[in-house]
Amino acid sequence: MTHEPEKSDGSIVAGKPANDPGQPGSERVEPRGPAKGNTVQADTYRTQVRGSVPQGLERVRQAARKRKGERFTALLHHVDEAALHAAYLGLKRDAAAGIDGVTWQEYGEGLEPRLRDLHDRIHRGAYRARPSRRVFIPKPDGRQRPLGIAALEDKIVQSAVVRVLNAIYEEDFLGFSYGFRPGRSQHDALDALATGITRKKVNWILDADIRSFFDTVSHDWLIRFVEQRVGDRRIVRLIGKWLKAGVLEDGVLAESPEGTPQGAVISPLLANIYLHHVIDLWAHQWRQSHARGDVIMIRYADDMIAGFQHKADAERFLAALRQRLEQHSLALHPAKTRLIEFGRYAAERRRERGLGKPEPFDFLGFTHIAGRDRRGAFQLKRKTRRDRKRTKLQAIAQDLRRRWHHPVQEQGRWLGQVVRGYFNYHAVPGNLSALRGFLGDVRRLWWQALRRRSQKDRTSWAKLDRLAAAWLPRPTILHPWPDARFDRHHPRWEPGAVVPHAGFCAGGAG
Repeated sequence: MTHEPEKSDGSIVAGKPANDPGQPGSERVEPRGPAKGNTVQADTYRTQVRGSVPQGLERVRQAARKRKGERFTALLHHVDEAALHAAYLGLKRDAAAGIDGVTWQEYGEGLEPRLRDLHDRIHRGAYRARPSRRVFIPKPDGRQRPLGIAALEDKIVQSAVVRVLNAIYEEDFLGFSYGFRPGRSQHDALDALATGITRKKVNWILDADIRSFFDTVSHDWLIRFVEQRVGDRRIVRLIGKWLKAGVLEDGVLAESPEGTPQGAVISPLLANIYLHHVIDLWAHQWRQSHARGDVIMIRYADDMIAGFQHKADAERFLAALRQRLEQHSLALHPAKTRLIEFGRYAAERRRERGLGKPEPFDFLGFTHIAGRDRRGAFQLKRKTRRDRKRTKLQAIAQDLRRRWHHPVQEQGRWLGQVVRGYFNYHAVPGNLSALRGFLGDVRRLWWQALRRRSQKDRTSWAKLDRLAAAWLPRPTILHPWPDARFDRHHPRWEPGAVVPHAGFCAGGAG
């Protein structure tokens, strides 16, 4: 590991941004002190997982935290046989095979010799990344999302490299970045967003959608961003191999001149690195330099919500964001990016101007609505997105058709697992009616499936009631109120603090 100082011409090597015009770089990293951050901030995360981090990676983490400008020139030795073994054990057992046709169970036969050979090829430079196998999964809007299924050995190596790089980047990523990070979940992002909207002066919401993000990432920019922290050329070459491996579809190999392979183990981390440099660091500096009021921001991968006190701030930010993205080969989706009036006083102000209710917005599977509680005070309400519910019900109906002639108890056991999984995510306060509606639709689909098993079947609703009571869970709220969970994760946060613990990510004014 080496620490390189600033150059005399103003450009910065060793992980800090290059200020030379036209050169890819990023703004300076803001040191994250103990009073900054968002849900599951770094201090909490380190406490939770430090015991499971190998000593070598813990030293990397310590160095990354203390020396923000350090480039790590020796990292590949952390990808040893033990790391590869742990990566193999961490993979999904029932995942589909890539173009090699090898499943998790098959690779486990003679595992140790296989891992020794893989380790040897990695460190000799003989390892070759294989193309991903293209598959398509349905999106809520009816379109197909392309995914690439990597070969099993590629998954193992990528997983081991991700663990090494996380030791560095988890010390760099800012508090309002939540997507696919250790110790952070979608509900952490939802909690931070709700807390920011209800506790800060938010009157305008920017719902920003990056058009085809994973398909348009510039390889050149991405590698340059990685090289700001990673000086080990062997790691950089591995990333380049995965980016260029291509996709095999119907026996035809398609090269990948841009984008990251969706579905690959390494892709979420690479996406976070890219957006950390392109959006996060820039947005934090923009708030400090240009915002005249409160600003909040939550980013989950390429899904981003920003809230503003003043409309002028929101409009200036949106214009600057468009320009920023264009400079880095990205663009906002013109139809899906919206600036809407939303917040505590939005309904009254719109009523005074003779306008309708504030428009809702969608984020992470929920429609966010500016509502009122029983006392008439502002309350952020969250309802399951209708298109997500419809897509889930369609999938259940298709699976039920394949299970028509399975024993009723087996059907009930399977449906109970599906409904519980759905409730585990969607059972947030204020969403009980949507849960009841979903359960009612599942009961109807089950009844129809049972009736179609035979022309003589006369399954009654009374019988279905008994089956549902035996196998299907009752709708109940499983998640606490978002501000309660947010405060539990951040006991030092005080609403009246000048520089609140939530910081920029949940509306910090400091």
